[in-house]
Amino acid sequence: MSPAAGEQLSGAHREGRAVEARRVFIGAGCNRVVNNVSWGACGLVAFSTQNAVALFSPLFEVGRHTIYSQEVLTVLSWLGRLVLAKESVFTGKYLLDKLKKWTTTVSADAELFGLPFTPSLQWFHALQLPGMHKKGITCLAGRMVSDTIAIFASTSSDGIVVIWEMAIEPTTGGDCKVTCLHSLSVGLKPMVSLSLAVLPGQGGYLILAMGGLDHKIHIYCGDKAGKFIKACELKGHSDWIRSLDFSLPVMMDGERHNLFLVSSSQDRTIRIWKMTSEAAASGSSLQLRKETIEMTSYIEGPLFVAGSTSYQVSLESLLVGHEDWVYSVEWQPPTLLTGDEAHQPMSILSASMDKMMMIWRPEKTTGLWIDSVTVGELSHSALGFYGGLWQPDGRSILAHGYGGSFHMWRDVGLDSENWQPQIVPSGHFAPVSDLTWARSGQYLLSVSHDQASFST
Repeated sequence: MSPAAGEQLSGAHREGRAVEARRVFIGAGCNRVVNNVSWGACGLVAFSTQNAVALFSPLFEVGRHTIYSQEVLTVLSWLGRLVLAKESVFTGKYLLDKLKKWTTTVSADAELFGLPFTPSLQWFHALQLPGMHKKGITCLAGRMVSDTIAIFASTSSDGIVVIWEMAIEPTTGGDCKVTCLHSLSVGLKPMVSLSLAVLPGQGGYLILAMGGLDHKIHIYCGDKAGKFIKACELKGHSDWIRSLDFSLPVMMDGERHNLFLVSSSQDRTIRIWKMTSEAAASGSSLQLRKETIEMTSYIEGPLFVAGSTSYQVSLESLLVGHEDWVYSVEWQPPTLLTGDEAHQPMSILSASMDKMMMIWRPEKTTGLWIDSVTVGELSHSALGFYGGLWQPDGRSILAHGYGGSFHMWRDVGLDSENWQPQIVPSGHFAPVSDLTWARSGQYLLSVSHDQASFST
């Protein structure tokens, strides 16, 4: 304790008064891994710090943290953050009620945990999933397919991708039941990035994109029963694929629904892929369509069939601007329109080891994608960003760096964009080896095995 606090405590002890101790400060840094920070639609940022989950609200300075694992946490994701729509995803119905209730899923080593919470921040249940992975989990991706059913996927260094179903009781405090639906073997080169979406025009079909060490994006299609089959491969990147993210389906030409997939790689580039749904076909024409897929894939790009709908995949844009590995890309969260309708902004946030975050948008007149906003750190101690995230309303962006620090910018402009840095929590992500109060008692100095020192 500080010298001043020590004198007050000593005086209270001599006078026989009761002494009360309460927590007034928590300092924590983010683990030095990708895919371990998630900004929930409820407004809370969750991140892993050593073997704990830390939560904070960037806007209201509310913090809470829970320790529950014996291992260092490697992956973390809000499931509610990924709730975009009901079965008819192209209608854009946004499940706001579920966004405030459920859930976060985290991994420690080869174990998975589910942690539901209530808006009061009281964590009331922890669920450990069956042990399907033999090595560390590298990525998680999920989607609500109904009011009470979620489908999510996990990938691991063991070369296995597992599809899970989570049944969520609608009442507060209800149990979660998790079932393993399917297990996919991806070979010797494991996947490190995942994204899951509902196919436009096919309410009963899901699409799973996975990328990893073989420089390819693997597209799988499946139904809600969890049976996924490989649809196609997307080639173009020349290094590990580190991040994937599907957009909300976008209406094009007044009738066709396009689904966009953005990918980033250690080759320093970002690629935007467009998946266009074709009109439903009859039985005979659908069979003919399947027979021409192989030839069409060489001419126009990969083509696959799900149900009675075919989908043409093409490269929409190649984004070049970062000077180092691009660790994360993320579409801006949908904005609510009148009623339950939602609109997908054509805006992408990227974060790179070059210490920069960029916001990419198509130019209004030409349609070419350009970096409209660039923010970053000039300090040599930043050492690059491991990930970037949007605030649910799109007004703020958050990055976490090599040293466990957070960096946040907020658009404070009225007539035009004006992104300004904001104050965010900081701390150590490795064991703290020593700390001491200043003689004046005005600040606390700490040092850690993460090779950083902090004054508070």
